Amino acid sequence: MWTEAHGLPKACPRLFATMRTLAFFSLLLLLGLAALPASANPLSAVVTVRAEVPPDARTAGTLGTEREGGGVVISDGLVLTIGYLILEAVQAEIQLQDGATIPAEIVAYDYDTGFGLLRPATPLDIAPIELGDSDDLPAQTQVLVAGPDGPSPAMVVSRREFAGYWEYLLDSAIFTAPPYRSFGGAALIGADGRLLGIGSLIVGDALTEGGQFPGNMFVPISLLEPIMEDLMRQGRAGGPAKPWLGLFTEEVRGRVFINRVSPDGPAASAGITENDIIVAVQGEPVSTLADFYRKVWALGSAGIDVPLTILKGDNGFREVSIKSGDRYDYLRLNPTY
Repeated sequence: MWTEAHGLPKACPRLFATMRTLAFFSLLLLLGLAALPASANPLSAVVTVRAEVPPDARTAGTLGTEREGGGVVISDGLVLTIGYLILEAVQAEIQLQDGATIPAEIVAYDYDTGFGLLRPATPLDIAPIELGDSDDLPAQTQVLVAGPDGPSPAMVVSRREFAGYWEYLLDSAIFTAPPYRSFGGAALIGADGRLLGIGSLIVGDALTEGGQFPGNMFVPISLLEPIMEDLMRQGRAGGPAKPWLGLFTEEVRGRVFINRVSPDGPAASAGITENDIIVAVQGEPVSTLADFYRKVWALGSAGIDVPLTILKGDNGFREVSIKSGDRYDYLRLNPTY
C-alpha cells in the first residue's frame, strides 16, 4: 500500500482515504479483467515499443539512442504510443506479451499532442482497445495504468493545464497517482475497459502545480480523433505549424528562465543563451510558460518574427527578434513519415 513514506503529503488525509478505497475497487476491476478471454480483455492490447535512434539525431543527447516504453493496439492494427519513444527513430519494433517481437513502421508523430503511431510489419492477432472519452474524466476517478511493468491501480488526482519546458502545452492534462515506473507510452484504462490516455511523464506535483505529490501525466485520448485522419495521411497533424524557437525554459517565481537553447535553432541564431530571462513577447509581459507559449503562438505560424524582451544578467534588458522555425524541419525525421 502506498503511504506517506512513499511521498504522500500529510495534508491530504481525505484524498489518501479515497485513494485506498479506489485502489481496492481498481483491484477488483483488475481481477475481473484477468478473468476475461484475451479477445475481450483490453489489457491484451498493451504491448512494448522499442526504437533505435542514430547518434546524430537532434534528440539523441537528451532522450538516448535506444528507447523503450509502452504502446497499445488501437483500430486498423495500429499501435499508439508516446511520440518521444519513436522521435527521429530509424528502426522500431513491437514486443507482444508472449515475448514475440515484430518490426514496425513509424506512421506518424505529432508534436503538439505528443502522440506517435506505428504499424507492425505483420498483422497482430490482438483485439484493439476501444477509445474512451477523456473529456468526461473528472478527478478522483479510479483507473488502471498498464505498460511494460503490467497493470497497476491508480486514481486521477487532477485535471489541469500542463506546460512542458520544450515548447509544449496541454489545456487539460490527466494527472494520476501513485506513480507508475514505466510511464512512457503506458495505457490509462477506465472502469469500462476503454483507453483514456497515453503516459508521458512522471511528475512531482500531480495533485497541484508546484506541490509535492508524485504521480504521472497522461495525454488525453480525446486529442487523437480530431487529428487521426491527418496523421494517417501525412504523418502529422494538419494546419499551419506553430512558430518554434528552440528554447528549453523553466518557470520560477513569476519569471521564465532559459535553461538550454537548441543548437543551430532559431533562438541560438538570434544570440539567445542559457540563463537569459524572457520578460515580454511583443511588449506584453509574460510570467508563466503557458502565457509565454500562447503569446508566441498568437503571433502567427512558423516563420514569423517573434520579438522578445530579454534580461541578460548584468547586461540588462535587450530587445531581440527571433525568426521562428518549424520544429519538424529541425528534427532529423525518418523521411517515410
